[in-house]
Amino acid sequence: MGQIEWAMWANEQALASGLILLTGGVVGVAGQFRGWPFAAYSVAAGVFVCLLEYPRSRRAKGTSVARTGQYCFTVCVKAFGPLTRNYYVRAFLHAAICVPGGFMLATVLGCVCLGIASLIYLAAAIRGEHWEPILPKKETRKPVPESIKNPPQNPPPRPPPEMRRKRVDDVEGAAYDNPVPVTDE
Repeated sequence: MGQIEWAMWANEQALASGLILLTGGVVGVAGQFRGWPFAAYSVAAGVFVCLLEYPRSRRAKGTSVARTGQYCFTVCVKAFGPLTRNYYVRAFLHAAICVPGGFMLATVLGCVCLGIASLIYLAAAIRGEHWEPILPKKETRKPVPESIKNPPQNPPPRPPPEMRRKRVDDVEGAAYDNPVPVTDE
């Protein structure tokens, strides 16, 4: 049984939390609810969390499937180096971001979900995981073998070259030499 990669779960949880926080913030601002400045903060925090969490990390073992269009976000997240690569930093960042969302009903769910993602990131950091970008692989072309460059000239079945029939005017000279002696018995 393989080891659980907690960061993968934290990434999915944090991305969903960012979307929930963003949605709650939009509802709070559009409805002009009491405390709507907290909702405006939640909109900005939700966008930030979504941009930070959209690029998936490369898995330690197995295949890593990148999200559609993740490359440009990966380059941006990678540019911040250890601030975005370290899961301790992400855990504390998400914990700090989610606190103001708790002051308004429309953003409480996003706040709680982001807090859970923060705890999962902390578990990933304790287990020594860190963010690795999924970058496109550079295709290396293998040299084409000589047998493919020069396809066979005669149809199958093909006898070995030394056994092939020679085209000569002499019928006896063009015949195959049978390596197994044939006797009448």
